[in-house]
Amino acid sequence: MHASPLSQHCPDWATALCNGFSQIFLQRHPLCGVFCLLAIVVSAPALVGGALLGGLSGLLTAQRRGYPKAQRQAGLYSYNGVLLGLLLSHQLPWSPMLPLLIIASAGLSTMLIHQWLKRAHRDQSLMAYTAPFVALGWLLLSLNAAPAASLSATPPVTAHTLLQGLFSGLGQVMLLPSPIAGLLIVMGLWLSHWRAALWALAGSLAGLGFSLLEHEALAALSGLGGYNAALAALALSQGTRQPWRPLAGIALALLLTPGFAALGLPALTAPFILSCWLVQASIRIIKPAGARSGLRIER
Repeated sequence: MHASPLSQHCPDWATALCNGFSQIFLQRHPLCGVFCLLAIVVSAPALVGGALLGGLSGLLTAQRRGYPKAQRQAGLYSYNGVLLGLLLSHQLPWSPMLPLLIIASAGLSTMLIHQWLKRAHRDQSLMAYTAPFVALGWLLLSLNAAPAASLSATPPVTAHTLLQGLFSGLGQVMLLPSPIAGLLIVMGLWLSHWRAALWALAGSLAGLGFSLLEHEALAALSGLGGYNAALAALALSQGTRQPWRPLAGIALALLLTPGFAALGLPALTAPFILSCWLVQASIRIIKPAGARSGLRIER
């Protein structure tokens, strides 16, 4: 990704933080990050503090430990912290321990992603994506019994609710079951690259349709059926003009998601990660080493 004009007029830390928000959707674009932050502000203002605290904690940890500035500026040490801040603020009631938990988990995610990045450059390992967020999220949620989710009435399936479900599939990436949040995210993705916006919508649409076929109307219309497929489409459409890669990722994400419920684990973004790893590992097995240049994500 080319640098946004916004980055030329912002302090380094602000650009890095905005890039951290955009990296949740595998983009490096500060304006995209601003729209992602705006989506939280509009649809879930109570989560803004946790998201900012997580992102800043990850960034400051990277700075204090002397991690490469280029990686800090790209937002690579912030996006897992943002997601952890959102998750913990969403799942846990407020207490004096909550900010400390966000700071500690975000800092740990930064150290984990740094070790992964070092190995990725050395031996061409698979991308980390949001693996630190998922691993730490599972650990923290297992230690803190979350309140039982209240069952919502399933809205009727109409053109209006289907459109809401399509955009909510993007909002759910950041735990925002809001079509307005999803629309703002699409706008941010379009600013980054129109192909990213279209592939994200395609993944969400596939999840919406698959959930309806499985008679999971509530999951479809709330966006829960589409967010992992949207992320897989975003990741695997980068650096290639071969549509079978994101399409395969979408299919795998949809097929893998029910397995986590069977295991008693919240899916979070694990289906997205596993689907991308499976597609990329398959390509590496099929293709010789010299033909793998299209696998690297623009991060």
